[in-house]
Formats: sequence, C-alpha cells, structure tokens
Amino acid sequence: MKMITWLDWLNKVHLIPIKEPEAQAMAPHLTRYDLSEAIHCITAGGIIHRGARALRFLGMRLPLFIPIAVCLWFPGVIWIAEKVYMWVSRNRLVLSRLFGCKGACAIMPERKREQE
Repeated sequence: MKMITWLDWLNKVHLIPIKEPEAQAMAPHLTRYDLSEAIHCITAGGIIHRGARALRFLGMRLPLFIPIAVCLWFPGVIWIAEKVYMWVSRNRLVLSRLFGCKGACAIMPERKREQE
C-alpha cells in the first residue's frame, strides 16, 4: 500500500486497510476473508472490482501503470492475469519468504496526502 500512495501522483486513489471499520461499511456483503484473499476496488459508482480486475482499474489511474493496464484490456489477457493473481495470492506467504523486502519496505515511508 505504501508504494501505491507514491505512485498515485494525481491523488485518485483512496486506500482503506481491511482493519478499518470503514472497509466493512463500504461493502457489507464482503467478508473479512474475501477482503484478505484479494485486493478490492470500489468505484465512485459503487462497482466492486476484485483481484486482477482491481489492478487493471487502479492501473488506469496510476500514470506509470497505464501501459500495463491497457494490456489487460486485450481479449483473454485478463483471464490469464486473474489466474496468475490468484496463484500469487494463495502463495503470497511463501513468496514473501523467498522474495521478501529484506528491510527495503521498512525504509519506504507512506506518502502523506491531503485527503487522508
């Protein structure tokens, strides 16, 4: 989440950790398990994107990720991205042990933004 705050140059993204009561209030039908299984993105219109589709939606709002997000709109690519996302999500604890930050994450501070 720290990295997203730094990449959100246009201040389009409002991040809410699942620990916050506001997260449950915004999407009461989503369980804590659902929220911990994949990233979720709620649009201003109330549409909920999950997993790779949420990353595609966010990518269109983060200038450095626009090229990747555009690629996710090609036919069939989002299906593959969903499969990869779910595999990474299921194995994130093992992957974090193998490729963990090794202290780099602790160095990067969260960016303070006016709207938060």
